[in-house]
Parts: sequence; structure tokens; C-alpha cells
Amino acid sequence: MNSSRFFRIALVLGLLSAIGPFAIDMYLPALPEIGSSLGAGIGEVQMSLTVFFLALGVGQLLYGPVSDMVGRRPPLFIGLGVFALASIGCALATDIEMLIALRFVQGLGAAAGMAIPRAVVRDLHTGSDAARLMSLLMLVFSVSPILAPLAGSAVIALTGWRGVFWAVTIAAVIGLATIASVLKETRPAEERVESSLGSALRAYGVLLRDAHYLGLVFIGAFAMAGFFTYLANSSFVMIDHYGLSPTVYSVAFGVNAAAFFGAAQLNGALCERFGIVRVVKTSVTACGAVMVAMFLYYLGGGDELAVLIVLYFIASALMGFVIPTTSVLALEQHGAIAGTASALLGTLQMLTGAVVMTVVGLFTDGRPLPMVAGMAGGALIAVVLAWITLGGRRSAGYAAG
Repeated sequence: MNSSRFFRIALVLGLLSAIGPFAIDMYLPALPEIGSSLGAGIGEVQMSLTVFFLALGVGQLLYGPVSDMVGRRPPLFIGLGVFALASIGCALATDIEMLIALRFVQGLGAAAGMAIPRAVVRDLHTGSDAARLMSLLMLVFSVSPILAPLAGSAVIALTGWRGVFWAVTIAAVIGLATIASVLKETRPAEERVESSLGSALRAYGVLLRDAHYLGLVFIGAFAMAGFFTYLANSSFVMIDHYGLSPTVYSVAFGVNAAAFFGAAQLNGALCERFGIVRVVKTSVTACGAVMVAMFLYYLGGGDELAVLIVLYFIASALMGFVIPTTSVLALEQHGAIAGTASALLGTLQMLTGAVVMTVVGLFTDGRPLPMVAGMAGGALIAVVLAWITLGGRRSAGYAAG
């Protein structure tokens, strides 16, 4: 694949993958205002975020096998269509219960854009090339956490929180047009012959019995769980506790996101030089150490915003080396069922994140410590899983990327 086509594919897949997260990140500065507007408490407002993650996870279980059976394009059209309609409903919601229900439907639609692009990457490449394409995809994907909170702040200032949902409706329509005009089918008809509901169920059985696959999935899951905890709590901590404006909060959020996606662009070169396994193990261990240091600082009574931002900037960069590469390794041995494997990966990671967010939410009081404790806990579990999963003989074959 020449470099221009390589970049074009990454651009399209990145934009499709970003639509669902855009509906999260653009929404974050609005959380306190939504609570005031709909008369809802912190827990209820966070629930509208949690159910989106749950639906984003569960929906991928459907889209992955369907994309193996009928191709990658049709379920993308259906998913983005559902997402657009639910976004309109969210913009018109009159109470928090309605918003929560519609956010669940919105997440079901967005799940197509999460599961299928990873399968397309596996359709086209493996090994270091797949790691490079996945990282380039995530560079495009980075437009969401870097620009979406700033865009959300601007939209909220002009139109109120409901304008956020009209904006993501427009993004979904653009996504549908992009699929129609640019994205070609990457799963040929002859490769779909053996795909059916029965084969999908058998494939899930194979994957759930593959300890190596599950280990890689959960390394990424618990690394991401810390990020999800940050997503759910950072606006309350930074806006209400530290007194930042929504715009300044959006800048702080975007800086950390830039660290993640900037670091991810080094994955191809690092994996070729040191091997994918070594990159994952070193990065996840360093990330765990940084998160423990942050937790100990707040546990000891510290309360400087600069410490939170600087240490999480470092941890975010290290996660940029972990999350794309563990996804590549998890799918490496399952090319024939790449859609199903990608779907289960996404589902387990989203559900893990939602569970961790819910548990941390039980202790949320608007101060940094509960949030930081959840972030550090996820990072430490990822460290343990990395050394268990990637320490055995099976990992040797990946050492050279």
C-alpha cells in the first residue's frame, strides 16, 4: 500500500472511530450545566456518560460478527444512522431519565465506528505495518479529545448544552457521506462464505478460551479504565474543585490527550526496533509507577492542580504506547474472525471502563483523590496482567514485531 493510500485509509477510519468519542469529549464541559438544567445530581449526570460506555461496549458484540458476515460497510451505515437519530433525541430531551435512555441508544449506534475500523486494519495489515496504521488512525482519532472539549465549550457558550448534540448529529451525517464516497469494502464476498450466526458464536467461544487474547484485551482495558475514570470525573474536579472555566478545562484535557496520541505515533518505529512485547511491558510498567506516585501525592494531602496535569500528561503518553499495540497483538492470530475479535475486544474494554467508572462514582465527592485512586488502580492491574500475559513462551514470536 503506497503512503498516500495508507494515510487516506487512516484518515477515514480515524474520523469514523472518532464520532462516538466526539459525543463523549464534546459533552464533558457541559456536565455541570446539564445537571443544573435538568435538576440532576452528579451521579445522575455521570450515569448518562456511563450508559453510553455500556452501549458502546455491548453494541460491538453485534457489529463485529455482522461485519464478518455481510462486509464492513453495511453495518457502518446502520450504526451511524442510529447514532444520528439518537443524537437528535438527546438534543430534545426534557429530563435526565430521557437523556440517559437516549444516550444508551446513541452509544449502540456509535459502537459500529469503534469495532469495524479495527477489523479493517486487520483486513489490510498485520505486525508492525498494522501497528503503524493503527497508530496513524489514532492520530486522526485524536481530533476528538484534543479539539472536542474546546469545540464543546464554544458550542455551549453560544447555544447551551443541547447544541452539543446537534453538532454530533452533523458529524454523523458527514461520516455517512464519507463511507458512501470513500471507504471501499475490505472483506471480499468469498471471505464471508463461512461467516454466520453459528460461526460467530463459535468464534466468541474460541476467543473466550484464548487466555493470551484475553490477557492482551484486559491490559488495554484496565489502562483505558483509568482514562475513563478521568473522563467521568475531571470536569467536576477541575471546574468545581479547582475553579477552572470550561474553556481552560478543555485546554487542560486536550493537552493530556495530545500526549497520548503524539506518543502513539512512535509505535511503529519503536516496535520495529525493540519488539512489540518489550514496548508494551516497559510502557505499562512506567505508567503504573507514575500513577502510583500521583495517588501517593494526593493521599498524603497534596492538592496542586499542576501535579495532576503534569503526572497525567506523562501517564497519557505512556498509555499511547500500550493501547494501540495491545490491540494489534490481540487481533494478530485471529485474522479470519477479525471483526468478531475486534468486537469482543471493544466490548470487554468498554464494559471494564464502565464498571470502574461506576465503582469510582460511588466514592466521588468532587475532590481529586477518588478519581486518582481509580486511575492508579486500573494502571496497576494493567501492569500485573502485562507481566503475566507477555512473560511466557508464546510472546517470543512477537518480540521482533
